Amino acid sequence: MNSSLTTKWNKCLEIISDNVPEAVFTTWFADIKPLRYEDNTLTIQVKSNFVYEFLEGNFVDLLRSTLFKVMGNGTQLMYSVLTDKDNNLSMEVSTENTSCRGTGNSGNSTPMPMQEAVQELDSMLINRYTFENYVEGISNRLSRSVAASVAERPGRAFNPLFIHGSSGVGKTHLVNAIGVKIKELHPELRVLYVSAHLFQVQYTDSILQKNFNDFMRFYQSIDVLIIDDIQEFAGLQKTQNAFFHIFNHLHLNGKQLIMTSDRSPAQLQGMEERLITRFKWGMTAEIEKPDLELRKNILRCKVHKDGLKFPEEVISYIAEHVNASIRDLEGIVVSLMAHSTINNADIDLSLARRIVGDFSDYEKKSITIDDIIKKVTDYYGVEVEAINTRSRKREIVLVRQVSMFLANKYLDMSTTKIGQYIGKRDHATVLHACKTITNLAETDKQFRCELNEIDLSLQSL
Repeated sequence: MNSSLTTKWNKCLEIISDNVPEAVFTTWFADIKPLRYEDNTLTIQVKSNFVYEFLEGNFVDLLRSTLFKVMGNGTQLMYSVLTDKDNNLSMEVSTENTSCRGTGNSGNSTPMPMQEAVQELDSMLINRYTFENYVEGISNRLSRSVAASVAERPGRAFNPLFIHGSSGVGKTHLVNAIGVKIKELHPELRVLYVSAHLFQVQYTDSILQKNFNDFMRFYQSIDVLIIDDIQEFAGLQKTQNAFFHIFNHLHLNGKQLIMTSDRSPAQLQGMEERLITRFKWGMTAEIEKPDLELRKNILRCKVHKDGLKFPEEVISYIAEHVNASIRDLEGIVVSLMAHSTINNADIDLSLARRIVGDFSDYEKKSITIDDIIKKVTDYYGVEVEAINTRSRKREIVLVRQVSMFLANKYLDMSTTKIGQYIGKRDHATVLHACKTITNLAETDKQFRCELNEIDLSLQSL
């Protein structure tokens, strides 16, 4: 090994060790070996695909800035991932963000290219999400089939495409797979993947910086626009209005629109009716929670991709006991691998039982605002639609206030959004409702029992 390279890499390790806890450095960085530095590219060897993905997902900015300081501006990073230790076989993988500029930016707020840089579009696609590694089953077969058609004929097949399902069932993977395939089949098209949150941030910035016209021109120049988690537009009327005009322009010009949501268009509250109508123009497809066989296949695929070996009994145990989402399954695999790596222990059924048990103990209830509204209205015998009226009848007001109180208790939502979802009220009304229900529960024994019954029914979901 080149002594100069070793010296430089040791300098990199010194900087990294100063920026992470000792245990983190020992686990993830100490065993990395520098292999070569050619054509302004540093190739480092890591023990497994699991280590590679962990570094890319958690320490890519630290690696970039360190290489910038030690190796020079423009240094690129390549990983040599050891796939077979016995035969010393490895594969090389380039970092998803190839150039090490030392900016310290995580990439979540990538500046939008405007008119002057219109040809240099960063699609912001997650390139590791492809059709090839999207595991198909009964729960997602229709959505995958429709997605493949859109990828082959963007703007002509199923436009717009609205994919919905609960958190963690694979919506983000599927829409990114569409974008990646379109880029492959139609490289001339401008494809953009963006979360609803980032879109809203960009819109707000464009107003504050007085470049709203540039914002609109940029989005109207896109050929394939993918918006993830569009339910987050709820209650944001100005953002919705901007997206409405972008939607109209793109659809009128035959451009492809793809959206994901945690609920169907008909269940979206706090969204303008004219947008909901447009969401229904094309194809609406639901991804359901994976069944047992699909969960097993997803685990096998994940384990194989990471170059790991899990006993079949471990895979079966995890699939049988973790059934909420694909993200939870992958989280269990990551936890098992981390425990195995750190403690130098074999992955067996005993370890799997412990990890799954810990996961079950701390797993949060996946309660939605619709669950809360349904439980409260059913308990008091009131129609769901009634809480969105201007009625001041005592029973309607009570249902509305209890729903707001429980939403504030269980959900990570602002009071503004809760108010928009429940009765189209403002945040002050929600705060008043929470105070009212708290006081009533403290002074009225009968009401306290009612509230406890509703609470228990939610916890049993």
